[in-house]
Amino acid sequence: MFNLITKCFYDKKQYPEYTVLKKYRNSLVKNKNTIQVTDFGAGSKVFKSNTRQISKIAKSAGISPKRAELLFRIVNYFQPTTILEIGTSLGLATVALSLGNKNSRIITLEGCPNTLATAKNQFEKFQLNNIKPIQNEFSKYLKTATENCEYTLIYFDGNHSKKVTLNYFDLLLPTISNDSVWVFDDIHWSKDMEDTWEEIKNHSRVTVTIDTFQWGIVFFRYEQEKEHFVIRT
Repeated sequence: MFNLITKCFYDKKQYPEYTVLKKYRNSLVKNKNTIQVTDFGAGSKVFKSNTRQISKIAKSAGISPKRAELLFRIVNYFQPTTILEIGTSLGLATVALSLGNKNSRIITLEGCPNTLATAKNQFEKFQLNNIKPIQNEFSKYLKTATENCEYTLIYFDGNHSKKVTLNYFDLLLPTISNDSVWVFDDIHWSKDMEDTWEEIKNHSRVTVTIDTFQWGIVFFRYEQEKEHFVIRT
């Protein structure tokens, strides 16, 4: 835990990949086109209409620049070989996952076809060749795609309701190994999500958790005593 905090969370090195993250974001912020968004999750606290400008989605609904850099560092630190992202959106987090380990294999799921089409264009533009985007409803995909799979890292950012998030958790539990790292976004987004986080922390298979306020990070290391940390990043 000490190494994770000092060598990853509080790593002040200016990685060249940060420039790519910035360019990726800026190209979306400059995009004034609108798309019709199909929202399968808990809805948006920002947008009142499903017709949304790509620029505004990038500014308000995507991962923040600081968080994208931290996600890059987490992947760079753990070097996961297989990554699953639940909720691609415009790919602002996906690019961080991709750059963190360019030899990894990333599956990213998105329910909205128009949003995913925009992300796929970005992936091609920035030559992010280790990403496999899949358009599907998350639960439907996870019910059929987890057999004989072992994801080293999973980034959950697809639904902010207790019932659905815990359903994803249960569906993906057979894929864990001793090295699995799960990152849950927006654990304090609502009372519902805070209750979800408490249930995850108390699950018998979970050993160590880290609450960074924005994220809940979960480990399943068999040799670890059950312990919960709160770290501000």
